[in-house]
Amino acid sequence: MSIEDMNMSDIKASTRHISMKGGGYYSKATIGAKDVIDGGTPMILDALAGMDIADTVTPFTMADAGCADGGTSINMIGTVLREVRQRAPSRPIQMVYTDLPRNDFSQVFRNIHGETEADTYLGDIDNLFVFATATSFHQPMFPAGTLNFGFSATASHYISEKPCTISNHVHMVGAEGAERDAYIDQGRVDWESMLSNRAVDLAVGGKLALFNFGIDEEGRYLGSTGGIDMFDTFNEIWSGFRDDGVITSEEYLNTNFPQSYRTVEQFTAPFKDLANPVYQAGLRLEHMETRVVECPYEVDFREHGDPARFAREYIPTLRSWSETTFAAGLSSARPGEERQEILDHYYDAYETRVRENSAGHAMDYVHCYLIVEKV
Repeated sequence: MSIEDMNMSDIKASTRHISMKGGGYYSKATIGAKDVIDGGTPMILDALAGMDIADTVTPFTMADAGCADGGTSINMIGTVLREVRQRAPSRPIQMVYTDLPRNDFSQVFRNIHGETEADTYLGDIDNLFVFATATSFHQPMFPAGTLNFGFSATASHYISEKPCTISNHVHMVGAEGAERDAYIDQGRVDWESMLSNRAVDLAVGGKLALFNFGIDEEGRYLGSTGGIDMFDTFNEIWSGFRDDGVITSEEYLNTNFPQSYRTVEQFTAPFKDLANPVYQAGLRLEHMETRVVECPYEVDFREHGDPARFAREYIPTLRSWSETTFAAGLSSARPGEERQEILDHYYDAYETRVRENSAGHAMDYVHCYLIVEKV
């Protein structure tokens, strides 16, 4: 199917299915995402050290954009807000969690209010107010000039709409030609739009800490760091379901992750071009680096050596963020129970593959870390 043949209303509607599994599943299954944030906390504190945080009556506002259930960032946010409180003893603090309307915000508040095992910071900081908003980070989220510190991790690779179907794969990293170019261009448009919106949100002197999935200088990306490519495995199993008649050809075509993985050059381009709207809006790149954080389940596997245990522990972290994409590809004409059976069978097939031949399977995290300031 060509880009021109794709119904744009269908493309835009498909992005409504972006969400993480709820009920606390996401943060429990994605230890690696928390490792990324915890490992980047010193970088955030360094950025905070360079900010003027006056002890005024105007609230200091921090945001976690694309927060999921809030569990992966809770320790970092507590550390940052305690530092703000130490530097501004009487200043009101607003902590705002943002994600899409389908997000499990009830779990966010359960984590923050100490109703789970999460190590909440709420009782340690006085004059602190916690809020949530279901506004996409592709749109303005705050009154102009009121955001002091914006944070987002493992979220901005999601694009506002799918520009086309990918005929040969489920993800843009496996796309070719015009289809891949369309995802790259959509990623560029959305990156500049997100940054421009944050430039409006931010107060002068405010900063952003953005930890983004991307393609590093060596061509590595999530689940593809030298072993078996995770997205190729996703595609091989799903296309096998098509070939075996478990799903239709149309359902296979409709299954595309609404994501664009950007290169370092693509991440930094808006800050280098003096004519770019992002640069014109006052955003400046203060720091940039890439890191690979090893898959914690594969690290454990090296110690215990049990393939069945590795497969059993590894698959839920993949399922926590990918299942909604595969579910969205299935026809709504199928009964809900049938759709769930297909999804269960799919992840069982992935688990069997890992159990029977574990070598090379790992979801290493590849991020581009940026600190941005509004001048």
